[in-house]
Amino acid sequence: MLILNKIKVSLTFFLITISFVTYGQTNNFKVTLDAGHGAHDFGAVYNGHVEKNIALAVVLKVGKLLEANSKVDVTYTRKTDVFIDLVERANIANRADANIFVSIHCNANRNTAADGTETYVMGMNKVASNLEAAKKENSVITLEKDYKRKYEGFDPNSPETMIGLTLMQEEYLDNSISLASKIENSFEALGKKIRGGGVKQAPFMVLHKAYMPRVLIEMGFISNYTEGNLLDSESGQIEIATAIASAIISYKNEYYGTGAVETYEVRPSQKNVENNSREVSTSVESKKPIAKQDSSDVLFKVQISASGRKMELSPRNFRGLRSISMDYDNNVYKYMYGETSDYTESMRLLEEAKAKGYDSAFLIAFKNGRKISIQEAIKL
Repeated sequence: MLILNKIKVSLTFFLITISFVTYGQTNNFKVTLDAGHGAHDFGAVYNGHVEKNIALAVVLKVGKLLEANSKVDVTYTRKTDVFIDLVERANIANRADANIFVSIHCNANRNTAADGTETYVMGMNKVASNLEAAKKENSVITLEKDYKRKYEGFDPNSPETMIGLTLMQEEYLDNSISLASKIENSFEALGKKIRGGGVKQAPFMVLHKAYMPRVLIEMGFISNYTEGNLLDSESGQIEIATAIASAIISYKNEYYGTGAVETYEVRPSQKNVENNSREVSTSVESKKPIAKQDSSDVLFKVQISASGRKMELSPRNFRGLRSISMDYDNNVYKYMYGETSDYTESMRLLEEAKAKGYDSAFLIAFKNGRKISIQEAIKL
């Protein structure tokens, strides 16, 4: 009871603080939240844990946190236990003219020891495990009426067939990776395992038709006894919902704010020895200034990774890349490659980082040592 009371206090504090943050923009930031599965589509079911129920519970909690801010509009693909076609989920986001689309799911595996989170963006990566994940989620279309006509040319058992369909992934890929990276940073700050070491790409049908930055989150494995119990608990859902909401606010601040950014820190869980409960604590903290305070130029850098572990800034730790810098913020070490005031050169550096295997790398910008959005940097 004490733990739950603390959670309620922390949640209330989070809601109050974000409701008073002022953003310098005319239009509201629009978020579409998608709770995976629904109705006769149960998703994964293990040890009494049902994916469709957990996904919906977390989505509603994320939405409640975001809706506390008058400058954020939230739409839902579902708020009850109903079945929504995959393409209709994307259409809901498109009709809402959403700035981002976030689809939330639970993972499962016959290997009950498997654990950790995964965050995907739309892509054609042919890694076998990524394709298998897409195959599992895409199989939902077989529950839809007349799916063969509706998805003509697409075989849910062979995600590679999506390559032949019309894609708009490149236009939104960088921003999708940025959002996914922020979500993973929030999870890592909670001490959660990030499977595969970074953002993944896979051809998910639910992301395919959403014409905006979009991500699919696998919050953890309900087939894992410990992780399943946590995901199906009120405290565990509040914890992960707060992490996701914080990442969304961070993304909004970076790409749609004025640069006077405030972040919402998600602290690692405190384990209660007696009942294994978890509590979530959040606080508001101003962005720490980056180095080079004396520079009046706009500077572009390439963020290549973020971790809870501090590493020596040596090329051997960064796949041979030199000119690595580091920033410590919200209990996360962020590693950046290169530095230039020329946008064209920064894009070259970005491609160089990706060629070294940093597929999730993205551009960030600073003005007088203060982080600003890429859009603002280009204008300046």
